Amino acid sequence: MTTADKDLQLEVAALLVEALNLDVAPDAIDPQAPLYGDGLGLDSIDILEVALVVSKRYGFQLRSDDENNVRIFASLASLADHIAAQRSA
Repeated sequence: MTTADKDLQLEVAALLVEALNLDVAPDAIDPQAPLYGDGLGLDSIDILEVALVVSKRYGFQLRSDDENNVRIFASLASLADHIAAQRSA
């Protein structure tokens, strides 16, 4: 993993913490832990909020009917990877 990947993960973690008022430090979020359910404990409403703030911040849409959402929102690392891919596309 590159430093840029780490920086983006931390940036996205901070975005999650801010958007959802999470009671956790951004750097305490395990990049591989699931965002949904057992990991960070987000629910479907939280995921919608995340999609909205990511769309606003990074300028691309995350669609609710995207068949890749399970993969995209699997973890902080996968979300950051998706954002990086969209930015370089």
